[in-house]
Amino acid sequence: MQRFLLLSTFLCCSTLLFSQSDLLLDFNQTRIQKQKTAMGILGTWAIGNIAVGSILSTRQEGESKYFNQMNAGWNVINLAIAGFGYYGALKADPAAFDLYESIQEQHKLQKVLLFNAGLDIGYMAGGAYLIERSKNTTDRPERLSGFGKSIMLQGAFLFTFDLITYFVLASDNEMIRPLLSSDGVGLMLRF
Repeated sequence: MQRFLLLSTFLCCSTLLFSQSDLLLDFNQTRIQKQKTAMGILGTWAIGNIAVGSILSTRQEGESKYFNQMNAGWNVINLAIAGFGYYGALKADPAAFDLYESIQEQHKLQKVLLFNAGLDIGYMAGGAYLIERSKNTTDRPERLSGFGKSIMLQGAFLFTFDLITYFVLASDNEMIRPLLSSDGVGLMLRF
């Protein structure tokens, strides 16, 4: 009888552990895949802006020239961020994260996205300032206006991107709840 109880307990616990392990692996695979997708979107935006901005800045004059110059220059940074982010996700092993590390990675990324959304508002405000400043200067106002409009556009894109990415990742927070819950399988012995 004791062997049967021990064997039953072992089988229940191992089944629960394997089930939790599969849930955790699925959670990490999903998080990493979504990170890759987000970095792919950012990288595509960056490449498009670099290509179009570089070409158009050589063919246009005035405000449009500076608008396109800033688009190209700004997105060199975006491309670097996307490249490093994608590379990091590509190298991440979903099975290497324990429960604590999984939660920590998920929340760290969400905090970074929210912080960046705040920075994006600052970018848009800075762009608006440059546009307003261009109205009160005689020293190349078209440059200030073009740069300002570009920075507002880039800030608006990044704000939208960061918030959407945050909500997409946050939608998976519930996947980890069963691993934290004590409402799972249990064994009660009465003597």
